[in-house]
Formats: sequence, structure tokens, C-alpha cells
Amino acid sequence: MTASTSPHPVTALPVTAVTCLEDRSRVERATTLQLAAGVHRLRLGPVTALAVDHTLRAETATPGARILESRLVRNWSARAPLPPGPEDSALRHRLHELETAYRQADQSRIRLEARLALLAQLCADLLREVGEGAGVGEIERTRWARELERVDAERERFGEELRATRSRLRRLDQERTEALLALDRAEEEPAELVAHLELTVEVSEPGPVALTVGHLVPCALWRPSYRAVLSPAGSPEDSRGSLRLESEAVVWQRTGEDWTGVALTLSTARSALATDPPSIAADVLTLRERTDEERRKVEVELREEAVNTLGPAVAVPGLDDGGEARVLPAPAPATVPSDGRAHRVPLGAFTTDASSEYACAPELSPLVTQVVRFRNAAGHPLLAGPVELVRGSGFTGRGELRFTAAGAEAELSFGSTDGYRVVRETEERRSTATLTGRQTTVRTVRLHLSRFSGPEERDERLVTVRERVPVSEVAAVEVRLRKEECSPAPDSFDTEGIVRWDVPLGPGARRTLTLSYEITASAKVAGL
Repeated sequence: MTASTSPHPVTALPVTAVTCLEDRSRVERATTLQLAAGVHRLRLGPVTALAVDHTLRAETATPGARILESRLVRNWSARAPLPPGPEDSALRHRLHELETAYRQADQSRIRLEARLALLAQLCADLLREVGEGAGVGEIERTRWARELERVDAERERFGEELRATRSRLRRLDQERTEALLALDRAEEEPAELVAHLELTVEVSEPGPVALTVGHLVPCALWRPSYRAVLSPAGSPEDSRGSLRLESEAVVWQRTGEDWTGVALTLSTARSALATDPPSIAADVLTLRERTDEERRKVEVELREEAVNTLGPAVAVPGLDDGGEARVLPAPAPATVPSDGRAHRVPLGAFTTDASSEYACAPELSPLVTQVVRFRNAAGHPLLAGPVELVRGSGFTGRGELRFTAAGAEAELSFGSTDGYRVVRETEERRSTATLTGRQTTVRTVRLHLSRFSGPEERDERLVTVRERVPVSEVAAVEVRLRKEECSPAPDSFDTEGIVRWDVPLGPGARRTLTLSYEITASAKVAGL
């Protein structure tokens, strides 16, 4: 099994004769090529794209030569730029050389990709031949091994050439971009809008005059950003450690002038917002008698209430200052170029004690997450913003810090741990009283908590598990926690329906938690 993949270069096909007719002409072209024995695919031209396909006729007068197929192929191709003349600058000549080298490298890349595709097809055919031959008992191990080795060697060689060509293309593209930028700056400088400030000043006595001018400019903004570094406690049994929170301001500006060594102050004031109070509209409340259908039935529905959220931020949030304008001065002069890119300006840092717990909410996620709580010791409120999380193993991801007042407690999630697994099972039983029609629903939730640890781990860790129980807002529906069937008994049960267990888990330990509650509704309740 062999294949010839040697490409033939494009050969010019000049016009040798033309026959002009009444409304068209017949063009004849001729050329002579040196060809080896075998079947060759030639690419001649270029020719005019207006050639009529069905009038194409190819002949040969050479004995022993025969034309098997002839056709016209058209494709869209970008026009090559005109070569620079002697009056052009050296930069334009360099750009022309880079564009020519880039086109040649791109053509080489296309040829290599086509060759690799052909070798892949050849390898597939060879493997199919091996399978078919082995199925009928025709085993040619020597030839198969030789052909496979040859195909693999060809694929490796051309693959290496393709990687080198792609690397050269990237390098040429970068150099071409730099040359274009340099050409724009040197020879095609656009017009620039320049503004001047005119002042009329009256001075009564001769002497120095200090002037201060202030104005607003668009195309400049900032957002807060943080970096939290968690230091573990001294002993594995201790859940307390320290956390260092570094505050930064991410500043973008494209005002047309660089800010170099300025005293930077960051504010959350929104001067563009309107200062007029909102208009007051009448809100009319009316009373009416309930209908007989409404007296007979109580429509209820289940709805989800988000009590608290903690997790990574999808994007940089807007400024959340708690409803009061905040002013944060930068501790040192800052430099922000007018390039539209993000530039970080340090604002401050503090280190405080932090408590850590492993928390899990199996209804939302089977993962056990390390949650760190700390007090805001910065002396000023912390604005909402993204946080880069760092602990003993290094960078662990990104989180979100919500607006935190001075001295208030804040929470950060440092990601999940792979050493825990939680499986949640639910069971529901419904019953209706025959005489009163009272509906009772008993739901049982079983949580199987396991810890997978290495041989070097010997400490016992506390995992906080939280489950949710519905909370009723109507007197016709009652929700009761069946404490006698809960195993073990919950450590807490708050008014928002959150049940909490503090489960100690040693290395390789497994625990099963059972939660049971019942929902009782009167006969006139519908929609439950």
C-alpha cells in the first residue's frame, strides 16, 4: 500500500493564440512541462475567471499521453499588495517583506495540514487492512509493521514541521502588527483634538498667583479588589488562624493623558445621578368581602427564599457603598497611563484572627466547603468586590466579598475539599384523615457523610451540616420538626427553618444524619 503525495507547483499557462468572434473570443494557451511517469495532478494558471466552463477543451499531441479530466476551479483570494517603490521608506519595505513571508508560511501550513490529513487516512486504511486480513487468516506481520512504522515516521516528521510553521506564523504576525503600529505612528499620524484653557485674571498687587482648576472628564472608572491570604492555625485541632486582607483599587482610564505621580483619591459618589426626589404616586387600597369559594379554600404555594449567598463572582461588580458615599485616599502617589487597561493601586492591608469551618448544604451541593469568618479591622467599610484567595497550597480561586461595615463580621469561601463526600436521600409519606380531611405529609431526609483521608491525617475535624425545613406563613398550614425521629438531635433550629448539625469526623469516619418533619394542612388548603 503506497501513495504519492508530492505536490506540483503552480505552473504558468500563458496565452498563445486568440480567436476573436463577434461578441467573444477564443483563447488558446500552451505550455510544456517535464513530467515523470505516473499520474500527476497539475495546477496551471492563473487564467481569467470569466472563462466558460462547458467550452473548456484540453488536448495533447504527445504519443502515450492522455488527458483524463479537465475543469475550472474558482476561489476567493485576497489581492497581494503592490510592492513598495524606491521612494517608499524602509519601514514599508520591511512590512512588505513580513507580509510576503507570512503568506508563504501560511501556504506551507495549508500544505502540511493537507498532507497530515492524507497520512491519517492512509493509516486508517492500513489499520482496516490489518483487521480484515487478520479476520480471514492472512497475516503479514512484517509488511504491516513496516508500513505502520513508515506512516508513523512521516506523521511525526510532518507534524513537527507543522508545529514549527505555526510558531513562525505567530512570530511573523506579531512582527507585522508591530510594524503596522510603527508605520501608523511614523507616517499616518491621525489628527489629534487638543483643548486649551483660557482664563482672565485680575491682580491688584504684583506677586505670585496660585490658580487651581478642576473639571470632570469621562472615560475613567475604578472598582475595588482584594487579596485574602489565609494562614493555618498552629495545631490541626484548632479552627482559628489568621487572615491578611489586602485592598486594591483597579483603575481604568482613557482620557487622552497619562496620570503620572498623582495624588489619587477614590470615591463612590455618583455625580451623574439626578438629585431630584422621586415622584410620589397614589397607592389606593380597597377592602372587599371574600367570596364563598375563597372562604372554602386557602390557596398556598411553595416559594424559594434566598437567605444568604456565598460564592465566586462572575464579573467585577458595581460599587456597593451601603448607600453612603465613601472616600478612600491612596497612601502613595499613583501612576495610571491612558491606555484603557486595568491598573492596580494598593490601598491598604490588615491582619486579623479568622475562624474556619467546614460547611455543607447537601440540598444545594454535595461539596464540603471551607468557610472563613473574620472581623473587618480596616477602620473603614469594605466595599463589595472580587477576592483572590490564597492559602497554604497557593492560589485557590476567586471569591466575592460583600459590603462589610467597620468592625462587622465577613465571610469568605475558600473552595471545596476533596476529602469529604455527602449523599442525600429523601423519603415522603402522605396521608389524609377520613373524617376531617386533614392532610399530613411526613418527609424524611437522610444524609450520609464520609471522610476520606490519607495515612498522615490523624486529627478530628468538625463539619457543619445545614438542612432546610419549610416555614409556614398561614395558620392553616403547620410545620413541625419530629425531634423524636431525628438522629442525632440537631444542634440548632432557627426561625428561618435552618437545621444545623456540628458533626465531628475522624480519619475514615462515616456518619448518617436523619431529619424528619411533618407538614399538616386543613382540608380547605389547596395547592400544597
